[in-house]
Amino acid sequence: MNIHEKSRYPELYARSMRDPEGFWADAAREIDWIEPAKKVFDASQGLYGRWFAGAVVNTCYNALDRHVANGRAEQLALIHDSPLTDSVSTFTYAQMLHEVKTFAAILQDFGVAKGDRVIIYMPLVPEAMVAMLACARIGAVHSVVFGGFAAKELATRIDDAKPKLLLSASCGIEPGRIVAYKPLLDDAIKLAAHKVPACIVLQRPQQTCDLIAGRDHDWSELRAKAIAAKKSADCVPVLATDPLYILYTSGTTGIPKGVVRDNGGHLVAINWSMSNLYGMKPGEVWWCGSDIGWVVGHSYIIYGPLFHGNTSIMYEGKPVGTPDAGAFWRVISQHKVAALFTAPTAFRAIKKEDPNGEFIRKYDLSNFRTLFLAGERGDPPTIEWAEQQLKVPVIDHWWQTETGWCIAGNPVGLGQLPVKHGSPTVAMPGYKIEVVDEASKPLPAGTMGSIVIKLPLPPGCLPTLWEQDERCKEAYFNEFPGYYKTADAGYIDEDGYVFVMGRTDDIINVAGHRLSTGGMEEILASHPDVAECAVLGIKDALKGEVPCGFLVLKAGVTKSPAEIEKEVVALVREKLGPVAAFKLAITVARLPKTRSGKILRGTIKKIADGDPWTTPATIEDPKALDEIGAALKGRT
Repeated sequence: MNIHEKSRYPELYARSMRDPEGFWADAAREIDWIEPAKKVFDASQGLYGRWFAGAVVNTCYNALDRHVANGRAEQLALIHDSPLTDSVSTFTYAQMLHEVKTFAAILQDFGVAKGDRVIIYMPLVPEAMVAMLACARIGAVHSVVFGGFAAKELATRIDDAKPKLLLSASCGIEPGRIVAYKPLLDDAIKLAAHKVPACIVLQRPQQTCDLIAGRDHDWSELRAKAIAAKKSADCVPVLATDPLYILYTSGTTGIPKGVVRDNGGHLVAINWSMSNLYGMKPGEVWWCGSDIGWVVGHSYIIYGPLFHGNTSIMYEGKPVGTPDAGAFWRVISQHKVAALFTAPTAFRAIKKEDPNGEFIRKYDLSNFRTLFLAGERGDPPTIEWAEQQLKVPVIDHWWQTETGWCIAGNPVGLGQLPVKHGSPTVAMPGYKIEVVDEASKPLPAGTMGSIVIKLPLPPGCLPTLWEQDERCKEAYFNEFPGYYKTADAGYIDEDGYVFVMGRTDDIINVAGHRLSTGGMEEILASHPDVAECAVLGIKDALKGEVPCGFLVLKAGVTKSPAEIEKEVVALVREKLGPVAAFKLAITVARLPKTRSGKILRGTIKKIADGDPWTTPATIEDPKALDEIGAALKGRT
């Protein structure tokens, strides 16, 4: 396969490898700096060097002020669409800037200054965007914790970040239920050794809460007083290498891993990606269907679209059930969305409810150009279904909380490359991706191994973990010297296309054969009656591990589950051969997932193996784990 002749990708990628400083210096010209970098890359700083050393900048200025000054004052910055509250609200760039200036002044009244930490524990509401940008405006370091996270998990993050202020809301809203945040917040503050001096709480009309005198403050009252007093905060200059935010990786136990993002590299890389990777033009409407509790929401609900002068959609709803499987198409049609970025799991949910795409044809999607998927492996059957139904390019891409933006993707803005189903395509500029064995030796094309990235990492990636340099080295840099360990396994084909087959612990060892659970999931998902699946290795006295597949069937399937289970076992045997030792498929009503839609494979494996397990803090519905336990009875 030849790389598409019309794409500028080969030339730009080659330059990023040959002359990384020149490449990123050019990208940095799109950013408004207070002082330019003394060194584009300083190899002597940090764990592997630091980008834009000595530069002075302000992230909020680049997200709002410069657009207001340059003609975008009346353009919409944010559309908040909430089917859960049956409301749509909008903010122009000028309105958002006014809100942020006001709230930044309120933060300063609470003594928050450059370098102080602020924890944001909020639902998907406009005030969460205001809070993040207000922190960035005054040089405070925000740490967003997913709203409704368990009290113990919030407490560990309070103890690690030691915030001066905590921002929250009275409740979050899920389909059919209200999630009260205040009791969780109060319990977390009691559990934490670090005592938070004050909390600002947004009272939502769906369920208000009592405030504790002396500690808790009403968000709306503070805002009204600040506006009446004409309070406003100016941008505070910070170093490009100063931290913008801390984001704790989900599902951690003990001391959480606080991924640090710096101001300068983040600005340059995220802004570069909006046009070159996602193909967005300033002024267009962009929708990232994630949550601000995850890195995707930080990069592509809040920062990326605003740096680039786009209109960003914040959606408080679900892909199905709010009210139906046409929810996404309604949003795209109503707001004239050019591109959507969401997780494959959202599309599997839509496909399960509307396998023939009947809802899609009810809406005008004429403005819609591209669908981007990331967050977990984009399985080919789901991607093919989306391509057939939507008739637009469906682009899988791969990245991590730690990198902050895409590692491997298909750069639509440079000229789309040919799609290979099952691959997020090629390395983005700045990333030298290799596949190595246990001794860090590069493996030939097509050979499965550990996916690593040659140091230094490009701008936008983590410089370290919050106050834990040694732990950062141990977690990411020590195992493969000279490389960043992604902890993903896969291979690179002869065309340079990357195939991410699962986490390294999802490569199972069956009687000495290293097999990818991702490859088996692909086969199961190709069965016409299977909506969703997960394969994991479970303990076996003879072979060490054997694969077990969990199946969720499409709506309206007429065959019996036992019949479909037999068919998928035969399918794996036919496609992979007897070496896979795939004999066990179990039908379940649903798969346990995090609230960002990732399947909790590790917990399912512990249940299947009979190992001790605890309910992950990120789980959407804990009852799903009991259902897995019940389904396994008598089968393993």
